[in-house]
Formats: sequence, structure tokens, C-alpha cells
Amino acid sequence: MASPTPDRFRTLLRTATIAATALLVCLPLAAQPSAASTHPNPVLVELFTSEGCSDCPPADALLAELDTKGFPGAHVIVLSEHVTYWNHLGWADPFSFDDIDLRQQSYVREFGLDSPATPQFVVDGAMQVAGTDPQRLSAFITRAAAAPKIPIDIGNAHRTAGGAVDFTVHMATSLKGSLFAVVAENATHSEVSHGENAGRTLHHVAVVRVIKEFGISAADGRTLELSGGNVARAEKDGEPLRLVVFVVSHSRVVAAAEQTLAP
Repeated sequence: MASPTPDRFRTLLRTATIAATALLVCLPLAAQPSAASTHPNPVLVELFTSEGCSDCPPADALLAELDTKGFPGAHVIVLSEHVTYWNHLGWADPFSFDDIDLRQQSYVREFGLDSPATPQFVVDGAMQVAGTDPQRLSAFITRAAAAPKIPIDIGNAHRTAGGAVDFTVHMATSLKGSLFAVVAENATHSEVSHGENAGRTLHHVAVVRVIKEFGISAADGRTLELSGGNVARAEKDGEPLRLVVFVVSHSRVVAAAEQTLAP
């Protein structure tokens, strides 16, 4: 993994705090819902971030705005994905793990980028925003919401006595692709004592704790499981968890759904 390259985005991100505050002004201008849109298409918005990066908190706030305020004409499903490659610079992000680095590296190759960097938004696996740019992000969400999605359903989702999350996924259409499932903490925060964000309290939503790729045949209603130490750590505070499933075909998210699991 390459070292972080935040300097590439310094000029862009100096206005990020103002931009995040203005998100609600920007978004409706770019995405007016139609009268018939009673069931807006889901759109997956991933944020690659790190608590060790001083440019990331405005992007975290932007993701939280999308999560809490919504987006006209789209059902936005957000994921906060914490990378590890800032961890040697003074603060080890407690939510980071290697699978997230690998996931971002796949996007580096997909988009033809020179290297990974934070913050980075990825919309439906097909469009990326380097830095914090509400207007560009809004335009990409609008574009993604206009593309039809395949219906996909989560069933019988629950926490087991052993600390795992069991569930089923059903999608009637067969296609070439991969089914991904994610367990994410609903909301959390950190008191950062070292690194670029030393002295700050950082807040996050939908923090990915485990992500697993299944074969597309797993969307036939069979029982699936997500487990491991990160799932157990996500459950320690008695807060809700989010279960997110999505299908990627030809590098684009073609189906997505989410469900909240009570403590």
C-alpha cells in the first residue's frame, strides 16, 4: 500500500467545512424527485477515510448529512470504510482493517488512479470523487439514481447467540456478478489523542466492521453468516448494527439493500 497522499487534495479541501455545511443546499438542486418516485432507487455511497487524516472529518460530516437528511429521488446507502495506511503516522484508527485497503486498491485500478488517497467517495462502484465536493457528489448520486436497480431482499436477519449475524438474501434475476455483505456500526465516535486530528472528537456513521464477498448463487435464499472479532467489537456498546448487501456486476452496483439490527 502506498503512503497517503493528502497534499494532492489540500487546495480543494480547504473549503470542505463550508461545503459540508452547504450540502443540503446543493443536493436538492441536482436531484429533484419525480411525482411517481414512491420507491427511489438505492444508491451505494462508500467513503474511504481515516481518523489519522486531517482532511477526512469534513468528508465524514458530508457522509453523515447524506445519511441523516437523505437525498431527493434516491435511497442513499452509506458506508464509512477506514483504511490502515495512515496508522503509522501517529494515530492507529480503531476502525481500520486490511480488507478496506484492498477494496480501495481495486478502485485505484478500476479508475486508473496513481495511488490510493483519503478522503475518497465512490458512488455505485462506478464514479469517484477525490476529496470533498458536494456538487460533484450530488451529480453522481443523481446519475446513479436514474439507473434502474435489480430488486434484492434481506430476510430473517438477526444476531445469533454466538455473536454472528445470520440472514438470507433473495434476488430473482440471475447474472454474472458478486454478492457482498457488510456489517457496520450504526454510529460511533473517537477521542483522537495523536496524529493530525489530535484533540478532536470524530463522529462516524455506518462504519464497516466486516465485509465479505459471496458468490452470486448465495442470493438464492440460503442462510448466510457474518462473524469474527470485528463483529463482536461492533456489538460491544449495545447499539444497533446495519446489515448492507449489494451486488456488483461489470464493476457497477446493480442491486443494494440495507436493514437495521436492533441490539
